[in-house]
Amino acid sequence: MFLKISTIVLIPSLIIQGNAVKKNTLRLPEPDGNRQGMIGTGKSLSILILGDSAAAGVGVEIQEDALLGAVLNQLKDQYEISYILEAKTGHTTGQVIKTAKSMSAQHFDVVITSVGVNDITKLTPPENWIQKQQQLYAEINQKFTPELIIAAGVPPMNMFPALPNPLAWLFGQYAKGMNKTLGKFVQKQANMQWIEYDLERFKTLNLEMAADGFHPSKEIYALWGEQVADKIRQMF
Repeated sequence: MFLKISTIVLIPSLIIQGNAVKKNTLRLPEPDGNRQGMIGTGKSLSILILGDSAAAGVGVEIQEDALLGAVLNQLKDQYEISYILEAKTGHTTGQVIKTAKSMSAQHFDVVITSVGVNDITKLTPPENWIQKQQQLYAEINQKFTPELIIAAGVPPMNMFPALPNPLAWLFGQYAKGMNKTLGKFVQKQANMQWIEYDLERFKTLNLEMAADGFHPSKEIYALWGEQVADKIRQMF
């Protein structure tokens, strides 16, 4: 109720600031590079990455510096990896579900997801968002039968340099609510783990975000990839 009331009260500011952010924020393209292939030597491992612009690697120029490249770099000396990246800038959870539905049924050992920021910018309440998340992971389990799903938590948008207050504050409240519901959901799933997007830790490590103040940098993708790889090694 607090979030709903806050949203209603702040609507005039949200419209003004939202339009200003859209106009003034640097728009970065998705990075170049292979989104499907094989790499590495060792035990066979298949990986699918699904999601939004962060999953796609926006913030860097080449996929080798994005989440996909960071994960592959961490694992390629231990595993022979077949990989597919299906992610697009602007995608909400509903659109990621459509992407999953459009793909042919096939097995992946690991599915990595990153989605939520665009649901926040559309002011999707956390209780509605988690219902969509449940639909997404039901589709993933049915279509791809993964042994491990690694979900990225929603980033604390109140800390995004590109966002002014009160817009940043409100988006941060949405992110907090979404992560709370996601954490509870993941704990009940036998094949799921999640990674929190810890901007405070990144700042203590002197890691800056990308030039647009909205997406991960090469250094943050590298750390994110290391966290993902650690969870994969524990499982396989």
